[in-house]
Amino acid sequence: MAAEGHENPQGIALIAHPHPLFGGTADNKVVTTLARAFRERGCITLRPSFRGVGGSEGEHDHGDAETDDVLAVHDWARARYAGVLTASGAPLPLYLAGFSFGAYVTTRLAKRLAASGDPARWLVLVGTAAGFVEGTRSYETEAVPADTLVIHGSEDDTVRLANVLAWAEPLELPVVVVPGADHFFHRRLQLIRDIIHRAWH
Repeated sequence: MAAEGHENPQGIALIAHPHPLFGGTADNKVVTTLARAFRERGCITLRPSFRGVGGSEGEHDHGDAETDDVLAVHDWARARYAGVLTASGAPLPLYLAGFSFGAYVTTRLAKRLAASGDPARWLVLVGTAAGFVEGTRSYETEAVPADTLVIHGSEDDTVRLANVLAWAEPLELPVVVVPGADHFFHRRLQLIRDIIHRAWH
């Protein structure tokens, strides 16, 4: 797991990486861009590897065990930073972010944390895996809070924009569409950071 601290932490950001069977790692450029944006906002950032990635044990489990993986990292972070408080004396708020398959897992984690009484303050999802995706994969992406920031490329040919809109529509959830961006936001990574900073709350 890549963990990067902050001298005056304002929160903890847990960021999930894309599909491990298709080369997804915690060092993916979208994931590191997300981490940088959250660090710039004062967060301690955690980029865990899913099982079977980066020397970790286990095998890919289509999102089920991967949700357990990020939940374990959440529990570790809550214990590790339990004594670190905000200026107002409150525990550090939790932010969740994910890219592609990692965004799908993040929606599952957010649902579990909300049910357990420790909801995330904010979610940021990029290139969210939803619906049928090439390679005979299908994702039933969970509902998310109304203030979730969803970013998607207009030219994404891995997860079609139509998939994400179909997921977002019944939730009345806005989607920020980046014109010309592909799934990996080549030459447009800076826009992800800019969008996060503009939407920060």
